Amino acid sequence: MKLILTEIKWAIAFAIMGLIWMLMEKLGGFHSDRIDYHSIVTNFIAIPAILVYVLALQEKKRKDYAGTMSYKQGFISGLIITAIVTALSPLTQYITSVYITPEFFPNVIALAVKEGKMTLQEANDYFNLKSYIIQGLIGAPIMGTITTLIVAFFVKSKQQPVE
Repeated sequence: MKLILTEIKWAIAFAIMGLIWMLMEKLGGFHSDRIDYHSIVTNFIAIPAILVYVLALQEKKRKDYAGTMSYKQGFISGLIITAIVTALSPLTQYITSVYITPEFFPNVIALAVKEGKMTLQEANDYFNLKSYIIQGLIGAPIMGTITTLIVAFFVKSKQQPVE
């Protein structure tokens, strides 16, 4: 367990960052009166998400690998973080949908129907807690793996450790 304490810490930090981001979106009105901008604004979560992975792998390199980490070691560490973030995603989606912004689904459904992008039934089928939990369970490992592939490359040591 001690071997992955860094990954657990940063996966939890990632989950908390995601919840804070959702709260900021809500407070900014992007789940209500500015919901028509939500699909643009929500993509900016990539910036703090990447930052969390950079800080996590830098700490892993510094603390757990004595300052020398290979690409493979960074990649494995990032995958562990991704797996934990994925496992936490149903909980964070539940907290977001039930406690932080319960008005999001009704508002985004109304917008999708008003703009003619979906029928009411299609919007109801797509914008709901179950659907978003499934999307998170699919999206988190995909985006986490892509982020890990890139971040591990930049955080790895110039001189590779002997594995």
